[in-house]
Amino acid sequence: MKSKPQLSFWQIWNMCFGFLGIQFGFALQNANASRIFETLGASMEAVPGLWIAAPLTGLLVQPVIGYLSDRTWTRWGRRRPFFMIGAVLTTLALLVMPNSPTLWIAAGTLWVLDASINVSMEPFRAFVGDQLSPRQRPSGYAMQSFFIGVGAIVASFLPYLLAHFGVANTAAPGQVPDTVRYAFYFGAAVLLAAIIWTVVSTREYSPAELAGFDDAEPSPLHAAAPVIGPPRASHILGWLGLGVLLAALIAWRQGDRMLYVLAGLCAAYGLLLGVARMLPGTHMLATIVGDLRTMPTTMRRLAWVQFFSWFALFAMWIYTTAAVAGTHFGSTDPQSAAYNEGANWVGVLFGAYNGFAALAALVIPLMVRVMGLRWSHLVNLWLGGLGLVSLMFISDPAWLLLSMVGVGFAWASILSLPYALLSDSVPSTKMGVYMGIFNFFIVIPQLVAASALGFALRSWLGGVPMHVLVLGGCSLFVAGLCVLRVPSQPEVV
Repeated sequence: MKSKPQLSFWQIWNMCFGFLGIQFGFALQNANASRIFETLGASMEAVPGLWIAAPLTGLLVQPVIGYLSDRTWTRWGRRRPFFMIGAVLTTLALLVMPNSPTLWIAAGTLWVLDASINVSMEPFRAFVGDQLSPRQRPSGYAMQSFFIGVGAIVASFLPYLLAHFGVANTAAPGQVPDTVRYAFYFGAAVLLAAIIWTVVSTREYSPAELAGFDDAEPSPLHAAAPVIGPPRASHILGWLGLGVLLAALIAWRQGDRMLYVLAGLCAAYGLLLGVARMLPGTHMLATIVGDLRTMPTTMRRLAWVQFFSWFALFAMWIYTTAAVAGTHFGSTDPQSAAYNEGANWVGVLFGAYNGFAALAALVIPLMVRVMGLRWSHLVNLWLGGLGLVSLMFISDPAWLLLSMVGVGFAWASILSLPYALLSDSVPSTKMGVYMGIFNFFIVIPQLVAASALGFALRSWLGGVPMHVLVLGGCSLFVAGLCVLRVPSQPEVV
């Protein structure tokens, strides 16, 4: 058994460069989807429901793409074919999204856009685990965070910059402003070019080569849970029953219809276990469910960290536009100049936190050397929590940039350190599928946020979007505490 060769800075640069394009598209989606929905007539309470498409597609697409890419080998490699398929589909969706004539077309396009981004994004995570030794993986994921930050800076600033240079920032009712449309066109070109660069400038190890490296199997400290046979009927019925019970309770209490998503999640998991029980063990779905049920301890405990981290992020992405426009610019009318000025400033803030994330990506490897992976992640998550909570107490919009410093450190850390912790605990032959399963713990909190935040906003948070951001900050504090439960052996710290 031999160790993987240490790659040079520029080799790591090239293999991660495609993330510049992926994040360009992702940032345009995050910063502008709510704006497009509201422009096309969606109420603020309905926006979270329209966002459900994004996490649902990740929940369905990523494990399947991970499973397939683990079993793919062509002259173009193992992961790179999926990079290109996703890039082409994402480019087309970016061209369509700002030209949607109706709300339902925009919502459907968001579904396609997010699915396509996931087709490219999921193999990129496994790609770093494939190509780099455990010693270099934190640097590889930090490089991805750097490109995520750089891509998102430009993407988030684009509508603001275009307006500054005279492009129309308002439009007729039901029409998306030219600033947003032209930003999406530019993003489509950047995404496709960046992924092509990674595809043509990198190589991949064959499955046989990967099997010959000393990190092909994780340390026994990270061994998967023992095989426990097919799902038990009691577990299947328990999850199905919980879903039905929650749905009945929501109906009885005449709760928000979005809460049915939570009931649906429980019932869907029970149904998934039931289908897996009936399938042969070699079937793709049965294999994915089996891997889910035998996750290493490190992965199980990271799941809680991810849950509270991504709940906070989704709350921020959905409600920052409404919170800043209403609190700092005094308007809740999407057609008003003040609201659109506030929305553009949110684009600047999102660009700023991604800029700070790019800088944080350079600092995080140094933090890890001093404090280890766990404590570095805890500190960064708490900085993000402070950043979100501080939005409520700052009156001058310009000073909101200071809040974005903390959010940027949290964002860079969320995009790198959990993956560095995870990649050392899974076998190379299942790197893709486990990276896809790990996405469950990103998607589920987003579904919880999308289904429950609208209800919470009306019932408990006084209808004030800024209170949702404070809730998100508290969620990041909890995520930081959960990091302390992750195993701290030398192999993962």
